[in-house]
Amino acid sequence: MKLKYDNITISGGVATGKNTLLNNLKPYLKPYGWKFTSGGQLLRDFAKEYIQPLANLADKKFHNALDARTRKLLTKEGHYVIEAWLAGFMARDLKNTLRVLLVCSDEALKVDRVVNRDKISIEQAKEFIKQRESVNFNEWNRIYGDYNFFDPKYFTLVIDTYSSGPLETTGKVLDKIGYQTKHAQIKVK
Repeated sequence: MKLKYDNITISGGVATGKNTLLNNLKPYLKPYGWKFTSGGQLLRDFAKEYIQPLANLADKKFHNALDARTRKLLTKEGHYVIEAWLAGFMARDLKNTLRVLLVCSDEALKVDRVVNRDKISIEQAKEFIKQRESVNFNEWNRIYGDYNFFDPKYFTLVIDTYSSGPLETTGKVLDKIGYQTKHAQIKVK
């Protein structure tokens, strides 16, 4: 099946539905040879090969090498779906990559998702979201410079998962890449 894009990146903050979308795309794209990974998995795999001591995993050289590895998957190998906070930003100049940004405009829904996913209290979830986003953005600004990493200008498709459920979100991405089948029924995990 010829599609409009060779790759998909899925980006967004805490509890926006990144992993859900990644998993929901698998039944449709895996049969066509697409591969699926996450930023966490790429980081773990690369860290195993990285020669420097673990304390240096936060250095700029490490991140630049990891970014180069990620871009290589998108430019040389292709047919990848990569779910990572910064995947779309890293691929911002790649025309063959559908760069999806997931946002959730309802903070209470994000908190509820974290409460249910991590089995923690509402207050713990609020603090977790605040800390995780603050630490990540501060670190990325230190490494990459002062960017708004989730600026819609870096993305091909922006979806608010407050108003778009898992089924609709998956359908929007499949439509955007030109996925077609006569009797497709979108299945949500």
